[in-house]
Amino acid sequence: MSVETLISKVAACQKACNFCFDACLKEDHVQMMAECIRSDRECADLCGVVLDFVQRDSKVLPEIVAACAKACQICADECEQHDHDHCQECARACRECEAACHEFLATVA
Repeated sequence: MSVETLISKVAACQKACNFCFDACLKEDHVQMMAECIRSDRECADLCGVVLDFVQRDSKVLPEIVAACAKACQICADECEQHDHDHCQECARACRECEAACHEFLATVA
């Protein structure tokens, strides 16, 4: 897997998580969306860290990418429990990012 593919999937995931986070805050029963909001924020934040560390050619990039994959899994698991379009789209982006992270890690192992 190329670093460009990883960057593309991570950036798309960050965007989807930020959109979902914002949309969840506007839902009628925002309290029920608390865990979704939390996982969106954590996943988006880790995606941002991956994007930063890729640009630096960091020696700890594999560990950051592994943490991002875990955050994507958690976020997707949560979002898949909600019927909102923004949650379903976020879950798809997270699954794609998670897969891209694992593919990247397989190439650097």
